[in-house]
Formats: sequence, structure tokens, C-alpha cells
Amino acid sequence: MKECNTSRRNFLRNLSYGIGGLAISDFFTFPVNASEAGKKKLGIALVGLGNYSSGQLAPALQETKHCYLAGIVTGTPEKEKIWASKYDIVERNIYNYENFDAINNNSDIDIVYVVLPVSMHHDFIIRAARAGKHVICEKPMALNARECEEMIAVCKENDRLLSIGYRLHFEPHNQEMMRLGQKQIFGKVLSVDAANGFVYRGDPKAWRLNKSLSGGGGLMDMGIYAIQGARYTLGEEPTFVTAREQKTNHELFKEVDETVFWELEFPSGARSSGQSSYNANFNYLKAQATGGSFELTSAYRYSGIEGRSSKGGDMAFSQVNQQALQMDDFALCVKNNKQSRVSGEEGLMDMKVIDAIYRSLSSGKREQII
Repeated sequence: MKECNTSRRNFLRNLSYGIGGLAISDFFTFPVNASEAGKKKLGIALVGLGNYSSGQLAPALQETKHCYLAGIVTGTPEKEKIWASKYDIVERNIYNYENFDAINNNSDIDIVYVVLPVSMHHDFIIRAARAGKHVICEKPMALNARECEEMIAVCKENDRLLSIGYRLHFEPHNQEMMRLGQKQIFGKVLSVDAANGFVYRGDPKAWRLNKSLSGGGGLMDMGIYAIQGARYTLGEEPTFVTAREQKTNHELFKEVDETVFWELEFPSGARSSGQSSYNANFNYLKAQATGGSFELTSAYRYSGIEGRSSKGGDMAFSQVNQQALQMDDFALCVKNNKQSRVSGEEGLMDMKVIDAIYRSLSSGKREQII
């Protein structure tokens, strides 16, 4: 029991550090700081103008209150004029991957958001921090935990804040799962069942299917949500994992994992069954406690998230712009010099779990998460 209590205290202490010392009850509210309303918006530069930047982040930056789209960094010259015209971006705020380091002289840009293939995260986060910019890194944070530790260290050395693009920490239904689980509203949580996957029908030559660029397949891309869900529902860090893989399309997924199953063990005795896939559709987060159950029947989408509990029925929360809330929160962290609730350390913990899952797939054994 002592081990369980210590683990939970450590998790909550780390959580409070990550959100700038807020009380745990404040974790489940959106950031509001009236004193910041009159200050200028912070400029964000998006690094990488793929589907997520174009379809989610750039539109979200038209709704943010504390930050705005100030610049872009792209390796595709054709995109420069399109984005400049669409979002009124001045020429001095447009960079490519080669001249990126010159961003250190640009006072228009306060924050760099890296939205590149995973293999490029490590390099560009470090370059951004050394250029004097605060940074957001899209998930998964890096190819492995070692890279995460190096990224965190460089950001600290340069006194720059680092956040990971975990938008669901700002989504009401997922916040409710955190509250119900961590505060043990239905009693001690015994198990969490989490899964995220889809049937991949994209380009067979896409970077996501190239292990050197992506680090892995469905586990890195989709499974990280299920791992996060288990961690933030329980409020604990897992200690052991056992995993196995299923692959049916060997040609398409010859370099990366297709479907992975795992079981996480937590110090409290709770267990979490997880699944990720590039060849099956599922999207849920379910918790069973001693006094009832609660779940999200669609947990990780950009919108349309739904949930219910065994006692309260449906979760009646509004749909929100997750990315806008996420980026506004980080802008306020920068303004107030406070750590983000989704700090680099949060990304590191997920990569430690993923590293252990891959070790278990290789060894066929139960592996310690270290």
C-alpha cells in the first residue's frame, strides 16, 4: 500500500508542477486569466505544413485569444505563397528548414510548434530552444525516451518552456475521466480498457509507414492516446508491461507495427488493457472501479466525443476546439513563466512506456518500464 500511495503522490505532484502549481481541482477547468487579456498575443510559427497544421492548427489559431499564427517553416516552396496569402503572413516570418535558425532574430515569433515526422522532432526542438523560442512538440514526442530526455535538457539549459501537443488534456470529457479516476469518485479504479486505431488507406510510401521517420506504426501514432488515457484516468505511472503484435498486411506494414495489444501494471494493482492499430477501427476509454464504471465511447477525436457513467448517465459537456485551448494555455504559460500541464516530462513518460512495449514485443516477456 505504501508503494501505491507514493506512486499516486508522485503523479499528482508532477501534475501540479506541469500546470504551474495549480491545485488538483483547478486542473479540470480551462485557463482564465483576466490580467492577461490586455497583453499582446504571442506569435506562433508552425514548422511543417502537412495535414494537421493545415486542417487543425492553422484554423484553430484563428480562434485563439492569447496567440496567433505569425510564421511558417516549410520545406515546400510552393506552400509559402499559399499560406502567406491565406493567413496574411509577412515574408520575414517565412522560413525553410535550412535557414530556420535565423528565427532567433525574429521578435514576431515567441513560440515554435513542431509538426514534422517524428524523426525530426529532436533536431527541431533543440534548434528552436537554442534560437530562444518556446516550443510545442507534436506527439509522439520523439523516437525514444533518450531523445526526449535530451530535448528536455536543452530546453531547460536555454530557459525555454516545452509542451507536447496533448490536446485532450483540454477536452471536457477527457478531463472528466481524469477527475472521476484520480479523485476516485466511483471508488478505487480496478481496470482501464483503452484502444485507438483506424484502417490505414493512405499512401503506402507515406512517412508514417517508414520506421526511420516514424519510429513505429499504429502504436506510436494511435496507441499513445490509449496509453495517455490509462495514465491520466488512474493518476499513476505504470511499472510493467506485457505486449504482443498481430500483423495481417505484411506488405503494407513491413517496416512498422500494425496492431499491438498490451497490458500495463500499476502500483495500486490496477491493470490497463490497451490496443492500437493501423488496420482496425476502435476509439474508447473505459474504467471499472469498485463502485461503478465510467467511459468515453468515442474518446480521442477532434470532435464528437461522448461519454457516460454507471451512475450519472451521459456526460453532458460541450464540444470544444481542443487545439485552440491547448495553444492558448501554453501561451499563458509562457506569459506567466509557468510549466505546461502537458510538459516535456509528460511526453517522456509515454515514450518510456512505448519503449517498454517494443522491448516486450521483441523479447516476448513482461518488461519493466524504466
